[in-house]
Amino acid sequence: MDLSLNEKIKKLKEEKNAIIVAHYYQRDEVQAVADAVGDSYYLSKIAKDCSEQVIVFCGVKFMAESAKILSPEKTVLLPSLDAGCPMADMAEAEDVLKLKSKYPNAKVVCYINSSAEVKAVSDVCCTSSNAIKIVSSLPDKDIIFIPDKNLGAYVQEQLPDKNIILWNGFCITHKKVSAAEVLKSKEVHKDIKVLVHPECEKEVRDLADFLGSTGEIITYVNKSSDKKFLIVTEEGVLYELKNKNTDKQFFTPYGSMCCVNMKKTRLEDVYDSLHNMQYEINLDEEIRTKAYNSLMNMHKLGR
Repeated sequence: MDLSLNEKIKKLKEEKNAIIVAHYYQRDEVQAVADAVGDSYYLSKIAKDCSEQVIVFCGVKFMAESAKILSPEKTVLLPSLDAGCPMADMAEAEDVLKLKSKYPNAKVVCYINSSAEVKAVSDVCCTSSNAIKIVSSLPDKDIIFIPDKNLGAYVQEQLPDKNIILWNGFCITHKKVSAAEVLKSKEVHKDIKVLVHPECEKEVRDLADFLGSTGEIITYVNKSSDKKFLIVTEEGVLYELKNKNTDKQFFTPYGSMCCVNMKKTRLEDVYDSLHNMQYEINLDEEIRTKAYNSLMNMHKLGR
């Protein structure tokens, strides 16, 4: 019997005692085959708490690293080895330490969209949904926020009593959205709600009816009685939104917001990763331990 690729993946998954997790920004067919779909930190927790010993992480490298940080005893596979994150690559541990030496009294808050090495030299991690809470929970006035200057600027707006020292990093997908394109969509669709990720530039954030993380945007739509939405984040999230909200319409700026790295993982890559047990994520134990501490500090402060 000639099995479909989906069936072959399911069969391999059982044979290898594996779980497949996929970020909201992955291709539709990859999300469809996953056991869990969500944002990066949620998926890392799923990977940590599951009974399976093999984690196939359909996302970009820093996400698979986060899973390995939390689950060192498990095998973590990244189906597409070259699926990186340009924003995460904009910060290196050595440069963070140099900046930290200039502000010795500052705490380093590291967005989860960063490498294990950068997490290891940070005091605490954060996500886009808990960044404000994490920073506000710190008693320190001076905060070095890395690597996303847009999320950091948004935190500064909400917490004017803090002195946020911004890193010059950004998401190339969110940065390219212009206020003009959002205004154009509002003109065409008079009753549209604009939902924006805080990785966008300030002039775009200022046009939002709702500003939040990918997961928060999904929750907002699910609960909303509105029928038309401009989704100002990576287009992969439309798969989840359309599945849960068949009576609603969704639009994106320019008709598309695509992260090329998130789209590198194909269904064939998921199969090959499982079949060959290839592209395993391994971390230096000292780096992993220090990065783990910054993630655990996020848990403590985010309670």
